[in-house]
Amino acid sequence: MTAGAEQIASEDIPALMERIGQTARTASATLARASSQTKDAALARAGELIETRCDQILAANAKDMAAAEARGLSAAMLDRLALDRGRVEAMAEGIHQVIALPDPVGQVMAEWKRPNGLVIQRVRVPLGVIGIIYESRPNVTADAGALCLKSGNAAILRGGSESFHSSHAIHECLVDALQDAGLPGTAIQMIPTTDRNAVGYLLSDMARYVDVVVPRGGKSLIARVQRDARVPVIGHLEGICHVYVDESADLRRAIDIVVNSKMRRTGICGAAETLLVDRACAGTHLAPLVDALVGAGCQVRGDASTQAVDARVEAATDEDWVTEYLDAIIAVRVVDGVEGAMDHIGQFGSGHTESIVTEDPAVADRFLRDVDSAIVLHNASTQFADGGEFGMGAEIGISTGRVHARGPVGAEQLTSFKYRVRGSGQVRV
Repeated sequence: MTAGAEQIASEDIPALMERIGQTARTASATLARASSQTKDAALARAGELIETRCDQILAANAKDMAAAEARGLSAAMLDRLALDRGRVEAMAEGIHQVIALPDPVGQVMAEWKRPNGLVIQRVRVPLGVIGIIYESRPNVTADAGALCLKSGNAAILRGGSESFHSSHAIHECLVDALQDAGLPGTAIQMIPTTDRNAVGYLLSDMARYVDVVVPRGGKSLIARVQRDARVPVIGHLEGICHVYVDESADLRRAIDIVVNSKMRRTGICGAAETLLVDRACAGTHLAPLVDALVGAGCQVRGDASTQAVDARVEAATDEDWVTEYLDAIIAVRVVDGVEGAMDHIGQFGSGHTESIVTEDPAVADRFLRDVDSAIVLHNASTQFADGGEFGMGAEIGISTGRVHARGPVGAEQLTSFKYRVRGSGQVRV
């Protein structure tokens, strides 16, 4: 932490947060009126600064990594925290992808004319001020800032203490870019203290400034936000994601999808945590799937049928079906067809992401239609549960709620709407 940050951190938390809230609200009014060209200019400058300041960002990240290793953070947490040149370049590229998106602000969602001659339009508008609370991933600073700017919202960011230096180095690029484009630097603010009381104040005492809070992190963080927030929350509690291998699944395709869903990056919310295998193909598919997972370095915990095909499988408990491992561990169960798979997902899933591997279009259609999760895939890895992969440029998180936003939350999902009504002198009788 810099000396300046230490000085700010010692400030009375309510006074600090009030000042941040007031300036964010003022900046949000400016952003709501900003042209697409101005916002895109700021974004382009932010991407440029992140690339040109790569060395400074990596130096800041090295401080965070050293502290995290000294604290004994898990391998999964260290992977989330770590930056290299490629990840910094990916941050800049994500911002450029956001620039390429259409500006959602002002889009006419629907228009109709009433019999009395009134013309009514439903038009997208920014939400206002968005509070984003996240943990170890410093790239969220760039993603969240870019998406809020594109959608005309002011942002109040609170990164985790473990990513303090990295996130602040990235945030400085965003502030300088805003000012270079003639926009207020207070449009994207980062809470300059690791004091947890600042989070508590943001959640419980800033409803007059903050319109919505988006948590992005582990179960304990999101549970706290959902419990304590006095403003709407967009987010998900857990990512208990499933892959179901159906009777007609191509074995090679199934192996590729299952291993990728679990092992590409184990610490992300879209990583598969449970594998379900149709009993009708267990005789041919189950053993090769388990062998491929173990060969990739994954610990397999399974039911009796799964244990019977491979001695390396540990016995699964009831707890395994409701655990988000975020690690190289997977639970495996044999089920009775797509009906059994959907029953299991309905009982134990978190409504995040599920995938079916099948060559039967009718079975695929039923799974896609009837599984009530935010993202449902056919013959594709659950690791595609990502706003960037959906063409949104980036995401601020995944929402499993059913109100306002669901699935990847990109620029469009950070808007609300209002009605514009044009008349010609009509009065109501």
